Amino acid sequence: MICKQKNLKFIWLVMLLILVGMFFVSLYGGRYFIPPGEVGEILSAGLRGGVPDSIAGSVVWNLRLPRALLNALVGAGLAVAGASFQGVFKNPLVSPDVLGVSSGAAFGAAFGILLSGINQIATVLALVFGILSVLMTYTLSKLRGESSTLALVLSGMIISAVFSALISLIKYVADPYDKLPAITYWLMGSFASASYSDLKLVGVPILAGIIGLLLLRWRINVLSLGDEEAYSLGVNPVRMRLTVIAMATFITAACVTVTGIIGWVGLVIPHICRMIVGEDHKNLLPASCIVGAIFMIMVDMIARTATAAEIPIGILTALVGAPFFALLFKTSKGDWQ
Repeated sequence: MICKQKNLKFIWLVMLLILVGMFFVSLYGGRYFIPPGEVGEILSAGLRGGVPDSIAGSVVWNLRLPRALLNALVGAGLAVAGASFQGVFKNPLVSPDVLGVSSGAAFGAAFGILLSGINQIATVLALVFGILSVLMTYTLSKLRGESSTLALVLSGMIISAVFSALISLIKYVADPYDKLPAITYWLMGSFASASYSDLKLVGVPILAGIIGLLLLRWRINVLSLGDEEAYSLGVNPVRMRLTVIAMATFITAACVTVTGIIGWVGLVIPHICRMIVGEDHKNLLPASCIVGAIFMIMVDMIARTATAAEIPIGILTALVGAPFFALLFKTSKGDWQ
């Protein structure tokens, strides 16, 4: 037991060091290389309230820093939401968009872009429709009088299909020279327009959701045991399940609001973390938070440096996530339990 605790402490230390290292690499790495020492001086000056009036100062402080912070925030949020959904539904194949939140938020953003272009209106509509989609899913699942896990998942599939059809309708009527390219590019996911205003808009809901789920991680362990065991341990599984779903949904909606649809993160990262720290959500959720942030920073660096034109990050996460999941399926031989 003592040996396991020492191993876990070493694992936490390594993950945190990798996260810090990747964060600083993202600040000086790229097509416009800035020496690490100069990056440190710019950050130090910025914290004192005086960013150097130079190209390097503008690139680091105004472009790369908010982008790296948003990378970490979105990666951590999607990974924690995915791990929480998988624990609540007792299914390792569940991802954050299972209840239609990604499709709903995507429709809201596409509708906002159709109305007025990419601005705060599109962002707010994405958040509103993301939350609305989950409310619709939950309402639909209650039509039979009982909101079971299976009913929620099936209702989520229905709502996702409806919003996907509406997105196709918006793309059909959008201006093919102006609005349609913007909608299509946004749906592929990107951090290209990351800014401090985005951090202000989604930072609080994402952080609040992550902290809330971390505080409830032992209760997610109880939920994964089944409803009877949960009642015997003094936990109302229905109320707790809705609480966890609401927090994870709010995180996902906030992430999709500013970055578009970024798939596979909430599905693959929890599996990687289970291999590292085990299935106990006490360790799984914090590990998902850290590894998700590392993964998103790393993939976004590839997206903006691999080619002259930035690659939509949703493409890269799929290219990385799908082969990994295929390998995982092969090694597990389909035994997801």
